[in-house]
Amino acid sequence: MSYVPHTDADREQMLAAIGVNTVADLFNDIPEGLRFPELQLPGPRSEQEVRARLTELAETNNHVGQLPSFLGAGAYGHYVPAAVGYINQRGEFLTAYTPYQPELSQGTLQGIYEYQTMICQIYGMDVSNASMYDGGTALAEGALMTIGATRRRKLVVAGTLHPAYRQVLRTYTVGLGVEIVEVPWDPATLQVDLAALRAAAEGAACVAVGYPNFLGAIEDMAEIGRIAHGAGALFLVASYPMALGLLKPPGAFDADIAIGEGQPFGAGLNFGGPYLGVLTCKQNLVRLMPGRVVGVTADVEGKRGFVMTLRTREQDIRRERATSNICTNQGLIQLTATVYLALMGARGVKEVAHLCYQKAHYLAQQVGALPGVEVVGTSPYFNEFVVRLPRPAAEVNAALLGLGFIGGYDLATDYPDLGDAMLLCATELNTRAQIDRFAEALGEVL
Repeated sequence: MSYVPHTDADREQMLAAIGVNTVADLFNDIPEGLRFPELQLPGPRSEQEVRARLTELAETNNHVGQLPSFLGAGAYGHYVPAAVGYINQRGEFLTAYTPYQPELSQGTLQGIYEYQTMICQIYGMDVSNASMYDGGTALAEGALMTIGATRRRKLVVAGTLHPAYRQVLRTYTVGLGVEIVEVPWDPATLQVDLAALRAAAEGAACVAVGYPNFLGAIEDMAEIGRIAHGAGALFLVASYPMALGLLKPPGAFDADIAIGEGQPFGAGLNFGGPYLGVLTCKQNLVRLMPGRVVGVTADVEGKRGFVMTLRTREQDIRRERATSNICTNQGLIQLTATVYLALMGARGVKEVAHLCYQKAHYLAQQVGALPGVEVVGTSPYFNEFVVRLPRPAAEVNAALLGLGFIGGYDLATDYPDLGDAMLLCATELNTRAQIDRFAEALGEVL
């Protein structure tokens, strides 16, 4: 039963207070023809008929279950073992929403604790929170942590960092008197310009870079970390977590804060969400961390138990000491990542990372051999890379879709200096035969 707190008398009193007679009067500013639309639904149908019709409608979409995809740019198609969906849909996980009462929520609390532990192992960091909403909000919250830690109001961000993350950061900091400096990148390497970064870092709260960056290149992380710390700034790394099965973790480069998009760990693409924000930091920054942290303790009988150890939101502590108004975590998606990582193990994640690396380099070899196609950049890359084309990427992608392929990410809007270019991606789901057929199709449309 839905909860409707207002009686008819309550509603009449509220309408009288604002000077209207009915609820319908509140919609008078909307054109009459659009005011109360009706869905033109067919008459009653059986369950079998409804399912058949919905399946028919769904199949009109072009999706990665039908077409080979070479599109990444922050959301990646990885294989999700069937056991992940089975476990995270169990009632004790699916319905245990809030962990505020530890005596009733041991399963939820243990799931968060295990997630935090595995994320810290992957990122090489001291502390992880229970998760954020997505990678973009994790970056913005991490940047706000650096402002609180340094009392500086300038954020230095590599121009090679994910464009959507940079936009979320700008949105978060509107009205806060924060200066955001975006550092240019080298068109030859597709890495951030280190000289420009060194100049911008003075007086900054943080230096934020992608690892790998949005253009697929692996930045000189050790040198960037030295630049940040040499200027008294904190080092903030936005890392694709699956790549860390192969690459050194951010902690190895003395990162102060490391964030990421946890979607590759079992969440699937899901039409763009819900996703999972990863946020980790060094121990000395933990009290600036938003959200919540779960720890392990012992009860009065000496048995191991899990409790919420740290909550720094304004609902839980004095408002002036709060570091964020983030009040929850992506519970089910965080659990999904926990189950995925537990099933895959360190060896499984490493194997997936190796497959992504090898298949992307094979893809680059095949498409780079096509007339008029140039693989851009001299830097090492993980599973994404830029190609320059002899015609606009939008036209190429439209033609590829007609041949049964989802092409790469069109870089025309975010990186117009690259010309007619797209960002191509490969994961363990792309077979050798698919890559060969894609390169052949690309050659045809060019």
